Amino acid sequence: MARKKRRAEEEARKEPPLPSEEEGTQLCVVVRLLGADHLLIRCQDGVERKARIPGSMRRRVWIREGDIVLAAPWDFKPDRADVVYRYSREELRKLVEKGIVPQELLELAEEYA
Repeated sequence: MARKKRRAEEEARKEPPLPSEEEGTQLCVVVRLLGADHLLIRCQDGVERKARIPGSMRRRVWIREGDIVLAAPWDFKPDRADVVYRYSREELRKLVEKGIVPQELLELAEEYA
């Protein structure tokens, strides 16, 4: 049991991934759950995309409407994306303090939650 506590502490100390133009990732808000591991998300650039949850996240991370996620739009089909990471409330608080998450995105997340 002590082993699980250590892992949780290590994960709490990790820095969450940040959006970057080089990797092509953006901050997005989950608008609606579509089922079959697909979501409708609204990205920072104002585009609504259909996103899929990859197999590595399916049973480990639970995503709800109003969550802020990091998504990577597809190069060959710009209206689709892959979810890369879901931010927890604590991580969001830190990103807001750093000025990475815009206030408009937080207001949009509260609207859908």
